[in-house]
Amino acid sequence: MQLHAEILTVHTTHPFIIARGGFSEYRVVWVRLRDADGAEGWGEAAPSRFYGETADSVMVAMAQFAPVLETANGWSIDAIERELEKTLRWNAAARCAISSALHDLAAKRLGVPLWKLWGLDAKAAPRSTFTIGIAPDAETLRSRVREAASYPILKIKLGSSWDHEVLRIVREEAPHATLRVDANAAWTAKQALAMLQPLSDVGVDMLEQPLAPHDIEGLRFVRERSPIPVVADESCLVATDIPKLVGAVDGINIKLAKCGSLREAMRMIAVARAHGMRVMCGCMIETTLGIAAAAHFSPLLDDADLDGAALLSDDPFTGPSIPNGQVTLSDAPGLGVQRR
Repeated sequence: MQLHAEILTVHTTHPFIIARGGFSEYRVVWVRLRDADGAEGWGEAAPSRFYGETADSVMVAMAQFAPVLETANGWSIDAIERELEKTLRWNAAARCAISSALHDLAAKRLGVPLWKLWGLDAKAAPRSTFTIGIAPDAETLRSRVREAASYPILKIKLGSSWDHEVLRIVREEAPHATLRVDANAAWTAKQALAMLQPLSDVGVDMLEQPLAPHDIEGLRFVRERSPIPVVADESCLVATDIPKLVGAVDGINIKLAKCGSLREAMRMIAVARAHGMRVMCGCMIETTLGIAAAAHFSPLLDDADLDGAALLSDDPFTGPSIPNGQVTLSDAPGLGVQRR
């Protein structure tokens, strides 16, 4: 197989700000795997500096991966993924782009959508949250919440100096929405405890990653005192991270750009289920191509946060989407993604 990679620059409708900062311009990498007969599979890398990757580092990784793919059998996805990890460890976003392309190619060859190849029911896909990033002022926040009126589940980014006011404003503007909160590891355990009552007062039903990734015992301390389910994101990268989180959190948040492949995501779901944990899947700022890979296994999830493409003003692809928050899949073969 021949590997082709291209950097695409996309923009969010509004600056996407979380506790660690943010931008309005993002660079992703569009990956295409072309077999000898011309069949082609697509994938996307949405790198994050937090995990040590950039679009440029992804392109360097692709140069390392290309020789592996040149002689590989495209059906041997598990063997290829193991070889890629041996070739270059970490670099999860880069590896997941190839994993997505391999799965897209295999399903296209069989003429079925990936969800059907996995034996899933597309109608069982959950609703996705729509994220409200940290805004610079109250009026901007109100405007953004009003714009998201068609989405019944909102995820609020906290970790700013006015978290209490943010909660009040969002609830005022969206009185009937289900609210979830993501602090992106910005709080201490003491701050998290102080926030539990304000969160409960506005009806928040999920608290995501309140503490630093390494602070597992802190998460356990908060969870034991929280009336709201606590979910780990930055604390949980791959399946082997899950056992240490048992009892410390109620659930995990999978991201392909963290775990490195669709097969690893499936392993994470299985391990979390074995421990009776809640399972969600999130995303970075990604195009529809990046979101599609996770959307196809979304029927296995309790919760989805697959709004990365919905936050863009210039998405270059069409395919699986979240109209009114509902993750929607088609019968198109593979990932079901096309270039606009």
